[in-house]
Amino acid sequence: MIVRISEEAQFDLPDALHDELNDLDDATVAAVDAGDESGFYRAFEALLDFVRSNGSVIGDDDLRPSEIILPPSDMTFREAGEDFTGDGLVPDPA
Repeated sequence: MIVRISEEAQFDLPDALHDELNDLDDATVAAVDAGDESGFYRAFEALLDFVRSNGSVIGDDDLRPSEIILPPSDMTFREAGEDFTGDGLVPDPA
């Protein structure tokens, strides 16, 4: 799957890691829903680190569309309240 971290890069992440990515997304949503700002920052950083460490950066000349778009790493807790809601940003696997 192709995952974009806004303002950073696109990563080719193995499909087999979708459930783990979804779990990290769910943890981020849970922190936002609970009003836990420090928990949000920990969970969001873990989500981004997971993509960076398990994915391969895709070159700018590769025009495949992103299947999942994550916010930039400097997202604020207030902004997260608008994006990380409901089912989060990572769709459940088919």
